[in-house]
Amino acid sequence: MIYWDHNATTAPAPAVVQAMTQALTTLWGNPSSPHAAGEAAKRALVAARATTADVLGCKPSEVVFTSGATEANHLALRGLLGAAPPSRQRVLLSAVEHAGHLKMARALAESGVAVDVIPVHPDGSLDLNAAADLLGPDVAVVSLMAANNETGVLMPVCDLAELSHRAGALLHVDATQLVGKLPFDFATLGADAVSLSAHKFHGPKGVGALLLRQGVPLQAQTQGSQERARRGGTENLPGIVGLAAALTQLGDVATQAQHTRALREALEARWLAALPSTHIWARHTPRLPGTTCLRVGTLQAEVVLQRLGRLGVAAASGAACSSGGSQPSHVLSAMGVPAEEALAAVRLSLGPSNTLTEVEQVLNHLPELLRSVLADADQAPPLTPQPAGARLPASA
Repeated sequence: MIYWDHNATTAPAPAVVQAMTQALTTLWGNPSSPHAAGEAAKRALVAARATTADVLGCKPSEVVFTSGATEANHLALRGLLGAAPPSRQRVLLSAVEHAGHLKMARALAESGVAVDVIPVHPDGSLDLNAAADLLGPDVAVVSLMAANNETGVLMPVCDLAELSHRAGALLHVDATQLVGKLPFDFATLGADAVSLSAHKFHGPKGVGALLLRQGVPLQAQTQGSQERARRGGTENLPGIVGLAAALTQLGDVATQAQHTRALREALEARWLAALPSTHIWARHTPRLPGTTCLRVGTLQAEVVLQRLGRLGVAAASGAACSSGGSQPSHVLSAMGVPAEEALAAVRLSLGPSNTLTEVEQVLNHLPELLRSVLADADQAPPLTPQPAGARLPASA
């Protein structure tokens, strides 16, 4: 298999599997228990927290382990808002946040919280002028992803942090797609809270973290004494150990990013030369090194993905699917992309393990596989979104 879906998930590193196996077999005690088994588990938890903090550039006390980035996002949004004074009960977030985060924002709005959406430019970058206009003395939390999961567009986190803090608001950053793909340092990012998920950087699924700057108040959403009373519940020690092991296996992220970026540029150049009807979104906008979001004419994404599948390629579409049909990506819709084009969106997300040989292998054969459907598409009526009833925003 040629795996071009690293933004969705990554395979656990062998060292991660080994560390988790050891934790499952020898560190099964409850870290809160006072006996020998509990003490051994607690030492492992303390060590994993220290490793996590060291790699990510924060203090151990600033690490709150969660079940993943979705929980960390929700904890940040609800927790920071819940701890804010009554005079600050408004939330801002971008129009291209992950679907689960937008769903949480909708739930807050339905409960009476004022929620405003910051628009993006046609290239997917954040409209900072609009953000500045929306910021006011009643804003408690501004939430922004560091990099978009569909287009790969990098967001102006430091600039938004300055704007937010100037207005007295806190900034939460969803760094799910950033950690492991580009150098990351919490201390210099400027954010007050940062979410991440281990399975995006060769760790296990079901574990992540919220990095919370020291002194920032947070209202717990699950009660308990664990995680300094910020997130109750017995810690998932094997998962936490796996997360820490994955972070130690990252290596030289900057050098790996150079390799992945060069590979993506080669892929895009070869793809455009072989399939001239291709359009690549945000091609000239700063992006994650391995992310390409494209369409081949207005061929439905499923058609392109099916042909890629014949070549052993794992990739993703930009549409949200349900039993009733498909809807355009909310990310592309926010960028002003027409539905017909958004329904054709294919996301390719490369990683350091991919090679130029794979790119050549795919592009040597894909044009021929698409030739007949491209010819048929010239005669076909325009694509339209398929009805699917009431919709939530598209997922990654």
